[in-house]
Amino acid sequence: MNVNGTPVPGRLQDPYLELHDSSGSPPIINDNWRDLQEAEIQQTGLAPADDQESAIVKRLPPGNYTAIIRGADGSPGIGLVELYDLSTADSSELANLSVRADVGTDDNVLIDGIILSGGSTKRVLFRALGPSVKTNGTTVPGALANPEMDLFDANGTLLRTNDNWPDAPNAGEITATGLAPPDNNESAILLSLGPGNYTAVVRGVNRTTGISLAEAYKLNN
Repeated sequence: MNVNGTPVPGRLQDPYLELHDSSGSPPIINDNWRDLQEAEIQQTGLAPADDQESAIVKRLPPGNYTAIIRGADGSPGIGLVELYDLSTADSSELANLSVRADVGTDDNVLIDGIILSGGSTKRVLFRALGPSVKTNGTTVPGALANPEMDLFDANGTLLRTNDNWPDAPNAGEITATGLAPPDNNESAILLSLGPGNYTAVVRGVNRTTGISLAEAYKLNN
């Protein structure tokens, strides 16, 4: 994993990938990508650059899926999870993205990105959650108390920033989506975006740290 050709300090040396569905079935797992689906992964043209990195190719029916990345030996580090829709069917489309991670300071922030294809503009809602992040109805210990989010385009241009979502210039539109964050200290950005690459960066206000959830929703209206 590199930034501008330079290896990221503190990167995860041996990532291990799990793919879960919503039914509770045993997960699909992979440690080193060449171990199980080498030929199929190579055919996608998206094989990882390092043999110790992980990859899974799977035809999935509509539903909710969760990918979990961890160190194969239990060691911590910075990892990158990517999701590519390889289907050519017009009726098949990845709809929403949700990424949970521990947000630190400086370069150790939560980054998620989406690529919009096609020729039409899409309304996309980005959210950064903290106080409302829960597991089985219980608030996650160490949740980020006050997340802040910046949204950038592929050129690195800042499109919009938001701290508390009710302060957004289009807070009424955010409310109308039915997806407004549950807590007023959480962040949201709603924009109409053309085809391209977009990146949301989540950090804690005043350099606070904690667990946050970054989400992106492609809306139909």
